Order: sequence, then structure tokens, then C-alpha cells
Amino acid sequence: MLGKDGRLYDSDFDFDGDGELDGYESAVMDDVIFGDGADSEENYEMEDELEEAGLDSLELECMDEDERREAIEDAGFDPDDYNFD
Repeated sequence: MLGKDGRLYDSDFDFDGDGELDGYESAVMDDVIFGDGADSEENYEMEDELEEAGLDSLELECMDEDERREAIEDAGFDPDDYNFD
């Protein structure tokens, strides 16, 4: 389905079945497809904190959980504050 802004939309997001996506339906679709912007900002902040401490978030993702916890603790952070799932 083609929206008023020219973007293609999935009819699964047309909750009221009127053939058009209203603001709410568009917002839900955007959140599902592109994710929540707040989550991205939180991830950037986490990466910045780790980088400032000399840790690489990509390397941490490749470590097993025990190694990752130890590296984060050694950098002076609480490993429970960081989610790599």
C-alpha cells in the first residue's frame, strides 16, 4: 500500500481497515520497522562510556559473558548496567 507521503506501507498496520494509515498507525509501523529512537540514543551513550574507558563495544559483544563482565568491572563500571543481548 502506498501512503500519502509516497512510502510503501504494509496493510497489517491499517488497524481500522480504511485503506490508509493515520498518524497512530504510521507511528506504530515506524516503531516496529525502525525501532524506538530512545533505545538508539541509550546505546550510543553506552558505547561512548565504554569507549572513554578504553573498551570496544564490538569486542565486548564477541566475549563470553564472564569475560565481558570482568572487563567492564575492571574499567570501573557495573556490568549489570550494560545489556549486550
